[in-house]
Amino acid sequence: MMNPRPTETGAAVAHDRVYRALRSRIMYGEVSPGQAMTLRGVGREFGVSMTPAREAVRRLVSEGALFLSTSGRVSTPELSNERIEELASIRALLEPELASRALPRAHPALIERMEAINGQIAQVIARRDAVAYIKLNLEFHRTLYLRAQAPAMLALAETVWLQMGPTMRALYGRLGRTESPPHHRLILAALNAGDEPGLRLALRADVTQGLRLLAA
Repeated sequence: MMNPRPTETGAAVAHDRVYRALRSRIMYGEVSPGQAMTLRGVGREFGVSMTPAREAVRRLVSEGALFLSTSGRVSTPELSNERIEELASIRALLEPELASRALPRAHPALIERMEAINGQIAQVIARRDAVAYIKLNLEFHRTLYLRAQAPAMLALAETVWLQMGPTMRALYGRLGRTESPPHHRLILAALNAGDEPGLRLALRADVTQGLRLLAA
């Protein structure tokens, strides 16, 4: 098999770098719903040509993280109430199942790690740092779900998180939280007790309660 030409390899590396950076930015709510971006602007920011910028944006459009209008305008999605409700329902189906599969492998060190993350969440809430809050909240969930050893299911959950990122920023402002999400304590208690029904219930409440406030 022929080796790829250096220019092809370089373009692939550039595309992946831009894709990952934009993906993180969107997932963690660093951009607002409906925020527009241009291929030229993306290319200029990351120091790449139009081709890697276009490929990265196209990939994010296919994942629902960006919206491409018929006129070619690219922006982060502005989710309707119906779409928020749908995404909340998907999370309610996927994430309790991931937690249930992770439970037999939820050793004490894992629970301690989640407790530490929850403590960090309380600190960033006190600083009113929305992006850090979203990032740590997803890390809390991802830390548990990785123990499920269900990569396809986790990938689906992350796609939902990605689509919700900018909207989660709006949700943070509406909740006006002063402490860690209350259901996190119930999740940790269920993990410590090996309580699968309690874990599923706490997870479902945690991932749907906030999202449904947006659709109210």
